[in-house]
Amino acid sequence: MMSRSYTNLLDLEAGNFPAFAGGGLGTGKRLPRVMTVPGTLAELEEEERANSVTSEVPSSLAQDRIIIVANQLPLRAKRRPDGRGWSFSWDETSLLLQLKDGLPEDMDVIYVGSLRVEVEGHEQDEISQTLLERFKCVPAFLEPDLLDRFYHGFCKQQLWPLFHYMLPFSADHGGRFDRSLWEAYVLANRIFSQKVIEVINPEDDYVWIHDYHLMALPTFLRRRFNRLRMGFFLHSPFPSSEIYRTLPVREEILKALLNCDLVGFHTFDYARHFLSCCSRMLGIEYQSKRGYVGLEYFGRTVGIKIMPVGIHMGQLQSALALPDKDWRISQLQQQFAGKMVLLGVDDMDIFKGINLKLLAFEQMLKIHTKWQGNAVLVQIVNPARGRGRDLEEIQLEIQQSCRRINQQFGNAGYKPIVFIDRPVSIEERIAYYTIADCVVVTAVRDGMNLTPYEYIVSRQGIASGSDSVSGSDAPKKSMLVVSEFIGCSPSLSGAIRINPWNTESTAEAMNEAISMNDTEKQIRHEKHYSYVSTHDAAYWSKSFMLDLERTCKDHFKKRCWGIGLGFGFRVVALDPNFRKLNIDGIVSAYQRSKSRAILLDYDGTVIPQAAINKTPSAEVISILNTLCGDKKNVVFIVSGRGKDSLGKWFSPCKNLGIAAEHGYYMRWSQDEEWETCGQSADFEWMQMAEPVMKLYTESTDGSSIEKKDSALVWHHQDADPDFGSAQAKEMLDHLESVLTNEPVLVKSGQFIVEVKPQGVSKGIVVEKILSSMVGKHKQADFVLCIGDDRSDEDMFECISNSLSKDLVAPNTLVFACTVGQKPSKARYYLDDTVGVTNMLGALADATEPPSPSFDSKPESSLPTELKSAQSST
Repeated sequence: MMSRSYTNLLDLEAGNFPAFAGGGLGTGKRLPRVMTVPGTLAELEEEERANSVTSEVPSSLAQDRIIIVANQLPLRAKRRPDGRGWSFSWDETSLLLQLKDGLPEDMDVIYVGSLRVEVEGHEQDEISQTLLERFKCVPAFLEPDLLDRFYHGFCKQQLWPLFHYMLPFSADHGGRFDRSLWEAYVLANRIFSQKVIEVINPEDDYVWIHDYHLMALPTFLRRRFNRLRMGFFLHSPFPSSEIYRTLPVREEILKALLNCDLVGFHTFDYARHFLSCCSRMLGIEYQSKRGYVGLEYFGRTVGIKIMPVGIHMGQLQSALALPDKDWRISQLQQQFAGKMVLLGVDDMDIFKGINLKLLAFEQMLKIHTKWQGNAVLVQIVNPARGRGRDLEEIQLEIQQSCRRINQQFGNAGYKPIVFIDRPVSIEERIAYYTIADCVVVTAVRDGMNLTPYEYIVSRQGIASGSDSVSGSDAPKKSMLVVSEFIGCSPSLSGAIRINPWNTESTAEAMNEAISMNDTEKQIRHEKHYSYVSTHDAAYWSKSFMLDLERTCKDHFKKRCWGIGLGFGFRVVALDPNFRKLNIDGIVSAYQRSKSRAILLDYDGTVIPQAAINKTPSAEVISILNTLCGDKKNVVFIVSGRGKDSLGKWFSPCKNLGIAAEHGYYMRWSQDEEWETCGQSADFEWMQMAEPVMKLYTESTDGSSIEKKDSALVWHHQDADPDFGSAQAKEMLDHLESVLTNEPVLVKSGQFIVEVKPQGVSKGIVVEKILSSMVGKHKQADFVLCIGDDRSDEDMFECISNSLSKDLVAPNTLVFACTVGQKPSKARYYLDDTVGVTNMLGALADATEPPSPSFDSKPESSLPTELKSAQSST
């Protein structure tokens, strides 16, 4: 039964919303119901060819088109004075518009998003046509009630606070999770997906989705277009797993983002938190290859991009060249003559730490009295985007702090805090930047914050013949005091970083910044300007698109299927030669062959991995006895388990070969003795390795040591994922150092670190079995090998090389098969252990009955023996 935490996308398609019955669904095309069941991929091959996007050669960036999707279009809209119609213009300050500079000149760009104004229903079609023709923009119209619940409800009351580390401890602060708001969020994302589908050419287009408003959108698009090239960039922080895991729809959002090909973040911290959430909540580990971080997700590689956004240098340089800038600067220089000016430019937001800045400035004036009458904090506050009681409380607190500080330290000719609570044009803002001695940013959590970047470029000015502050040839200098909790902080190595919650240290940082000598300010400024001027918005978008192209380069070389319902939907991408094992086909090959090798892993292949009782069933014993009873067959269980357990479980199978502990012990039948296959019988290395493992076991809660006759295995699947992984890497290095001169192999696997003798692997077992058959003049012309984990890949690799080594007959039929749909060296797969049992049962049914002289126990006696074996286990 599906958990209630999974909103079924099929219900959303049908408009089955208790909170929005009959409203807000629009009139777009219905999304197809991609309802497939894991385990039927081969049967869906024809459907996949009909419905999925296919292409042999992916287009290059210069020939492609990109669809940029965001909550709002980069447009300004206002109704005409006569009330008849609308006028539209580009919003030059929008990052979505600025990023075009980093794309190829001949790349077509289409924008999908909503407008900032409410448009009547009868006007929507005409406006849509106008915007598409004039601006290549596709508007998504949301009904007022849906918009309120989507944007002001789920986005601003739940996602925004949580992503900024604010937990909803009470209904009044932060806002408790409301499922109707989540449904509105998903419904709004679906409407955006319909608009994308209206204009998309899935074979050639890239889709780039922006920010937390549209985190459910990738699932809608991936359901429709399996091979769509799609990226996502999060412009807000991504919280640590301890915070994010409190979100009731945490897995739905993670799985939706993993339907993208590339997920971008401003900083490594944000990316690390996302990767940790994927590990802890979905069990997905990431890998770093040649500097690129990727997550393997059902055969697809989801890239992780870490690149902070920059400013638009051209736009800022143009604003610096405006003719009215100089008089504004002169006016401000007169106003603040003889004063040290500290500047803050922030949105009115509960996370910007404006009041913390005011308290720190107050502390500086108290401690360093020389600045009383000589230092001014100019605080510009942009209009609030959100609303709520928290915002009202912080606004009141800021106003009270301003009045108190000005009353305490101000006089008739001096006002220590100049509070500007109104919209400020870019020209006026640049003028303030130009005359400011220091910019202070005390946000307690912020995605990026480009204020320091704008300040640095404004202080640099432009090259001109003017004698203005910005155009003079005097050395340029600037100072920054920035919170360590904002996205731009890591890139500003010359800034004084502070913990904004510590008002005393922030006050000292302000004092240090304005007291620093000019030479030091100049050095820091030059370092910052060199970075900011080269890492602009164009550089950011170009870098993102190149990584998106690289991540998607193999899209059209794989076979893809969409499986799963709701937000459990994902695309499985497999090699074109990888297919489901056809039972009729393998039975036919089995009957035609004269000498057969059948090699089976145990856990996860013959018995389910999660089974508590690991004893083989009566059905499995009966099938294996039938297969072993045919003189044409050599049947082996090849497992990592110990020989005692395997010998006891398979005692009813007299002619079954067993390779235990990955092949260290082997026997061809129950009547033969176990033989050791390692290069050395010296296990003194265990006395060196075991203390090291015990050391890590004691310090890693949830870990354990498994001691085999030939190997030591350290398990950490029950430990904290991050700590266990870190400890495993450290242990691997430690053991390799300690055992450098020992005849052992140290390797890591899925939640394990293993030390075993050299020359022991399942691949070597296969080679020995096939070589032995050649020596007995029974060269195999049929090979079946089934396994489910990494150690079994050695078997598959050996089998693929067996023809070149003359270990099998020239026309041998080889069936290397993995359990589960996943990338593998095997060419075939079966869905699960039930599929394996059914296939082996079909082979058993096709097996010739043994001759009367064949020495075996009557079949009727097997269940009794099996019961005896099971009861003794």
